[in-house]
Amino acid sequence: MAESTTARPPETSLIPVIGSGQRRSVKVTALGGGHGLSSSLSALKLVTGSLTAVVTVADDGGSSGLLRQEMDVVPPGDLRMALSALCDDTDWGRTWRDAMQHRFSSSKEGVPSSLENHALGNLLIVTLWQLLDDCVAGLDWAGALLNARGRVLPMAEIPMVIEGEVLSVDGDGQPVRETVRGQAKLAKAGTIENVRLLPEDTEPCAEAVRAVEEADWVVLGPGSFYTSLLPHLLLPGLRDSIMQTSAQICLVMNLDLNANETRGMTAAEHLLVLREYAPEIRVNTVISDPSTVQDKKVFEDAASAVGAKVLWASVSESDQPGVHDPLKLAAAYKQVFKH
Repeated sequence: MAESTTARPPETSLIPVIGSGQRRSVKVTALGGGHGLSSSLSALKLVTGSLTAVVTVADDGGSSGLLRQEMDVVPPGDLRMALSALCDDTDWGRTWRDAMQHRFSSSKEGVPSSLENHALGNLLIVTLWQLLDDCVAGLDWAGALLNARGRVLPMAEIPMVIEGEVLSVDGDGQPVRETVRGQAKLAKAGTIENVRLLPEDTEPCAEAVRAVEEADWVVLGPGSFYTSLLPHLLLPGLRDSIMQTSAQICLVMNLDLNANETRGMTAAEHLLVLREYAPEIRVNTVISDPSTVQDKKVFEDAASAVGAKVLWASVSESDQPGVHDPLKLAAAYKQVFKH
């Protein structure tokens, strides 16, 4: 897809504007993908008026996977979820959020629709890409439609492939190492090593790099550790911007530390993996819910090894322990950004 140099959204009343007389908002760039990034954005839009999301582009499952395969486009699903999370909290924003998230299903039992399980927002985003021939401009126009309280950018403007080596045991009890390719498969594979992105020479989205460079804070996570968080550190140009930015970096730990990708890993081991893939990474603050960490001293020591202090904060939904509460997470972000 062409580099982003063409049409941008018109200046309409749908685009939020912060008055020049107001105190400047902290500039935040949030990196991730899927439900984790969506949760983070739902909280961040409550504490800053200057917010950019940079989204992974390796998804190959469901509606996104089909559109990627058939249209040769960046998978739109995670981008759609980020836009929906940033919608304006008005009837207009909520209605368009629900429309973007709506999935088609057949009204006739046993007769699947040609649109079966496609999300309307995915189709709308791909439509804008084809009309404008510009990945970033299409997302900006979609954001204007939702009156999004922030900007959504792809990590790269071409679809990427994530692969890694998975360790298992064969029928004779012998260890087996195999290469698993594709985000959908890798997310369910189990113990993962040597994760990488292809093509290796892919250029990052220029606007995404600029957003990292100009941020006051860069937020990593929450989200699937290997397939949503690490990709940002595996794309060379984006990785360089993260390592060189003057922004402070905040890592948000997952509430479920025993998901498929990280089954059996402790909270401290998550940070060790981060150092393994990005030894030079400098993290300032780690937000972690105390209910998810068994050995807090070991975790604080691991955080200190990447330069970070731990902010212990209860950030989960009261009735859904594995889901971040936007208001609680927003309060944690507000506390972090004060320093």
